[in-house]
Amino acid sequence: MKELSVRSNDAGQRLDRFVGKAVPLLPESLLQKYIRLKRIKLNGKGAKRDTRLAEGDVLQLYINDEFFEKPREDNAWLKVGTPRLHVVYEDENLLLADKRPGVLCHSAGVWDYNTLIAHIQAYLAQKGEWRPREENAFAPALCNRIDRNTGGIVIAAKNAETLRILNEKIREREIEKYYLCVVQGRPKPPEGRLENYLFKDAQKNRVFVKNAPEPGARTAVTEYRLLRSAGGLSLGECRLLTGRTHQIRAQMAHAGWPLLGDGKYGSERFNKGYEEKGQALYSYKLVFSFPSDAGILNYLRGREFKVEQVDFAKKYFGLETV
Repeated sequence: MKELSVRSNDAGQRLDRFVGKAVPLLPESLLQKYIRLKRIKLNGKGAKRDTRLAEGDVLQLYINDEFFEKPREDNAWLKVGTPRLHVVYEDENLLLADKRPGVLCHSAGVWDYNTLIAHIQAYLAQKGEWRPREENAFAPALCNRIDRNTGGIVIAAKNAETLRILNEKIREREIEKYYLCVVQGRPKPPEGRLENYLFKDAQKNRVFVKNAPEPGARTAVTEYRLLRSAGGLSLGECRLLTGRTHQIRAQMAHAGWPLLGDGKYGSERFNKGYEEKGQALYSYKLVFSFPSDAGILNYLRGREFKVEQVDFAKKYFGLETV
């Protein structure tokens, strides 16, 4: 049990608002539940959530110690009362989540619990598959990341051996990644291969396409094929053969087919006619090709996983499923 005293600057606040600020890791749902169950007392007695506090009041909090820790990336999952996940596939070793555009994989500089990894860890903890107090070091982790405004399949490892294997398979390019995108115009030829060099400017968070090798530029290879065209837009599928920052966005724009809604590499004038908050890009399919041994994950060899639907494919081309 911990006690909190109400000082002059906090007087007049509602009970639930005060506790929410004082214990930032406590989920809102648990906060309200603990008030109802009188695990949060005001001057030794139960109180309603909207009770106004006065200077000198003392709160008794019968709450687990972990909620009083300082908020960090690795404990953000504690704040997640009801995990929001779109699970594509799950087994005892891994989970494939369909990350929606606008969601961060990890917090970006400031503490944030509305991240994909926090919701995955909360989901597994609440299921009892991950027991943080019993683990010495390992926590469920993401094997790949996707930009905030890009959606698609993200792989989460549930154990250390799976994480090791998948990191190796991604490094050796034994997991094939396919993206859908909407581009301006109609790619010609309708199927091809983009191969050039990308130079990353970390300060600008932007890459520049180079047609010839130069210091600091890395090879980038993308295969593409046209799927559909309508109304000045085309739906394309891209397969990544390398995994560089902003690879598809930069290479497609360099080829003359910028992605719809892309404010960094696309056409501002063209994008004005559409209400898109981010680039029309989705990592919609994964294939575990695994030409070499995959240890405990050999059962996944040759398996393909896809998301059920991509909003922009439905919106602009009428595709209910992909």
